[in-house]
Amino acid sequence: MTDIVITEFMDDAAVAALKARYSVHHDPDLFGKPDELAQLVADVAALIVRNQTQVRGALLAGAKNLKVVGRLGVGLDNIDMEACSARGIQVFPATGANSLSVVEYVIGTAMTLLRGAYFANAAMLAGEFPKTKLIGREIAGKRMGLVGFGAIARDAARHARALGMTVAAYDPYVPAGDAWQGIEKLELDALLSTSDVISIHLPLTPETRGLIGEAAFAKMKPDAILINAARGGIMDEAALVAALKGGRLGGAALDVFEQEPLRVDGAKIFAGTPNLILTPHIAGNTVESNGRVSGLVAERVMAALEGWA
Repeated sequence: MTDIVITEFMDDAAVAALKARYSVHHDPDLFGKPDELAQLVADVAALIVRNQTQVRGALLAGAKNLKVVGRLGVGLDNIDMEACSARGIQVFPATGANSLSVVEYVIGTAMTLLRGAYFANAAMLAGEFPKTKLIGREIAGKRMGLVGFGAIARDAARHARALGMTVAAYDPYVPAGDAWQGIEKLELDALLSTSDVISIHLPLTPETRGLIGEAAFAKMKPDAILINAARGGIMDEAALVAALKGGRLGGAALDVFEQEPLRVDGAKIFAGTPNLILTPHIAGNTVESNGRVSGLVAERVMAALEGWA
């Protein structure tokens, strides 16, 4: 009988560690095979997922013997936490293990969009040399505005300050204290209107869904940079496209989308949008972070199973 089902990609060494002690079924594409997945989880004790597997509804109800869910990441919006709690199912996210990868994505992407020189391939290959058109901006001296001030945002603040940025943050749920040392605490409107680089670091909840919409974009500086590596539903994609095409925003990078995976129909809205970088929900995924995330989740899942034995 299978003990653990893994529905998405996981580091090989961590999978091997699990297999050394338990019967494991690992299929990185299992999240896209709902009938097979439902059959496999019917009797298992542990399920390990990333963000594309919806641990809720019929799937969760059908997993009668489920005791543990390992989340290869930190967001929990794809897991029905209330139902898991009611059934005594333990949920283990990989808190902190991919923070550095997300922070490096935010900082590196901000520098790319501020500088602007890296969008010159087409012109250069056409024989042009648009040197005077691509004089960009330095990151030093700019203000980083963090929408949300959890652990990853605090790491981003430290890196931003090391590069000579000033940092402000908005988060009504983080009380005043040591976490804010050196960081200006602002209301959302003030943060949006004064920041050169805006990075979203919020979970997707009923309160945050659609938070960054048309009204928010209207408050931003016309040359501001926006980065969303948190959750797609927080931001209105049509409003973002309108702001970029209308010259009311300097640039943006999206690593997350309202509908994931982003398919051809969903991607059409972004066609022809200037100064826009699209990446496939990969900000937190590097070789190094995958090893850390997978190893941490594997350890926690095994410890929990031993506790239930």
